[in-house]
Amino acid sequence: MDNNKSLFDGMTIFCEVIEANGFSAAAARLGHSASHVSKAVARLEARLGTRLLNRTTRKLSLTEAGWTYFEQSRRIIDDAKAVQDQILSVGDRPMGLLRVSAPVSFSRNHIDHWLPEFLQACPEVRLEIDVSDRMVDIVAEGFDVVVRAGRLDDTGMIARRLKTSRLLTLASPDYLQRFGEPESPHDLGDHTLIDFSYRKMASSWEYRTGKGRSISVAVAPRLICNSAETELAAALAGTGITRLPSMACEAEIASGRLVPILADYEEPPIGIYALYPSRAHLAAKVRAFVDFLVTKCA
Repeated sequence: MDNNKSLFDGMTIFCEVIEANGFSAAAARLGHSASHVSKAVARLEARLGTRLLNRTTRKLSLTEAGWTYFEQSRRIIDDAKAVQDQILSVGDRPMGLLRVSAPVSFSRNHIDHWLPEFLQACPEVRLEIDVSDRMVDIVAEGFDVVVRAGRLDDTGMIARRLKTSRLLTLASPDYLQRFGEPESPHDLGDHTLIDFSYRKMASSWEYRTGKGRSISVAVAPRLICNSAETELAAALAGTGITRLPSMACEAEIASGRLVPILADYEEPPIGIYALYPSRAHLAAKVRAFVDFLVTKCA
């Protein structure tokens, strides 16, 4: 890489010498000393193994190889500048393929309704969404943005908080009528439980007392699934008690089809975040989408 950089630098200096018709004039344009410019051209000739310039005390003239090198180099430099200008001109305009991963429930309740507005606002963006509750690897799988709920590990990602969600313990009215409502987390051992397989503490559920003391309850779920949608459907059918983020069941609670229980032992709200790899040189399409989500969630 260093050799290529030196070669391109030498090419640029050489072309400047020809166009300025001299080392001193080229040095003034480039902000270097005449000695630096002369040495750069000499190194270029040594690297190419041929003389490019005939030097006299009064003027410079190009050799045949020098003319060929100058013409080709000028074309390369002009092409490089054109590409740079093109990139800079579109740098602030959202465009290209944007790959996003988001939890099923967040997509169903929010993103699905917002997509037409975003696509209309950013007509040059093509959007690919992976709707899944699995923990994706944003870098290895090539995602631009990942929406994730919960307490974040130190992933090195940039995280923008979108909103909060409560982790609720829920059951259907039919289930509670048949089996009764647990009065404390310790009563859960007498009930049929539904759990989410991606939770780190799959063998226990964590709660808090009003005084902030943690309670860890061992659980042996009857049904374990990797989708919040499956959890929701099973709870609605009266299969058992489950835990879901509030963002996944707002409509079901509002309609009375699911009932929050153990509210006095509820854990603090969890955050919902938009994660992306780096703030440096952030693509306009990523910035536009994350800012859009932040605005919609406000």
